[in-house]
Amino acid sequence: MSDQEQIRFLPYEEAVRLVAAIQEEEDVDDPDHRILTVYSHRDKELCWYDFEEVMRDAGVMANDPQAKEKVTEYIMHHLPDWVLES
Repeated sequence: MSDQEQIRFLPYEEAVRLVAAIQEEEDVDDPDHRILTVYSHRDKELCWYDFEEVMRDAGVMANDPQAKEKVTEYIMHHLPDWVLES
């Protein structure tokens, strides 16, 4: 991936300000696939993440009591800057 194609992430503080909710949802194209959709305070979809990838990358294990917090922190640190354009 070239430097021009690298994803740039928003600063954590800006992500926290923009995000109102993170919802686990069914992928409309694949009912057996789960996604995490990120919504703004205006209930606008900002972006989505693959559920299994986020769980793995955030280090969430089965029955983890801190799963929600870990997922939220992971997404807040990985919110792409292009969400500001949408």
